[in-house]
Parts: sequence; C-alpha cells; structure tokens
Amino acid sequence: MRVLIADDDVVLRHALRVHLERWAYEVVECADGAAAWQVMREPSPPPMAIMDWNMPGVDGPALCQEVRETPALCGMYIVLLTSNASKQDMITGLESGADDYIVKPFDWDELKARLRIGQRIVSLQQALGARVNELQQALSSVRVLSGLLPICAYCKRIRDDKSYWLQIEHYLSVHSDARFSHGICPDCLVKHAND
Repeated sequence: MRVLIADDDVVLRHALRVHLERWAYEVVECADGAAAWQVMREPSPPPMAIMDWNMPGVDGPALCQEVRETPALCGMYIVLLTSNASKQDMITGLESGADDYIVKPFDWDELKARLRIGQRIVSLQQALGARVNELQQALSSVRVLSGLLPICAYCKRIRDDKSYWLQIEHYLSVHSDARFSHGICPDCLVKHAND
C-alpha cells in the first residue's frame, strides 16, 4: 500500500522511508505541506499519509482540513506525527481531520501497529466502495415496472398510454428488460389439444 510522508525534517523522512519500505509499504516523500497537497490531488493519491504538524507552506492540521473537505480524498487515513505533545494539540489535530496522532519521539513498533490499523481501515473502505459501485451498476441496469397496469380481464392485453391494447409480452418488453419465450402450460395443453 502507498503511504505519503510529509515532513520537512530530512533525517526523519529518511528513517520513515527506510522503516516503511521494510514493512512493505510503497513510500511517496514530500518536504512540505504544499508538495504533499499536490501529490494528494493527483489522479491516484496514496490512501494513507503520515505528516508533520509544523511544515513550510501548509501545516499538518490545515492539510488535514483540506483533505476532509475534498470528496475524492475523504477516505484517506492520516497520521499526524508531531512534537506537539499537549492534550489540546492532540484534540486540535484530531478535530482537524487526522485519524491518528503520534507524539515524537515515538516507538517504531507502535507506528507500525498504528499503520496496520490504518491499512485495515483503508482496505475495508475500498472493499465497501467497490461493493457500492457494483450495487449502483446493478441498480442502473435494472428496469422496474411500477404503478397500475390496465389489463383486460378476458384477453389479458394491457392498455398503453396511447390507449392501444397490446399483448402483455410486447408491453413488458418495451417497459422492462424482460425477454420472453413461449410455451404451453399443462392446463392449456389439455384444454386446447381437444380443439
């Protein structure tokens, strides 16, 4: 899975890249918030991001807000990785749209575990999105008849909107995706075989 790293600290960015690649993530690096925002607006942005709070250009919380206000990016999993350790900073970071908040210095095993949680959430969101798309496609291909059908009690023809009486097969083939094959039921076979 691809992960965007946005941090102006070259040493930390390098360490993050080395660890993430060791954990089988594909890494995209950015040195500031503006470059990260550019990567996020590409046609296929990484589904996860680790970003610093204090960056040149656009800071982490502002970038989180931009992501959450962009429908195409609303499912991105964002970890704020910052030295801002106060409880109020954590609340501000999470309310800005971050999914997780880790204070520097941090434990690498904890970061790995939190990224695995993010990966599970992203995978579930992607699977759900795929199912919703399949359902929308199925619904768009289904034509459903509804309402009152004026049908003759004797010949079983249906009157259309122009007051023409049509065979039921013709009417249904025009107003639905139904296809017909014809046969004779056992009762009709007995009744009409003698005629």
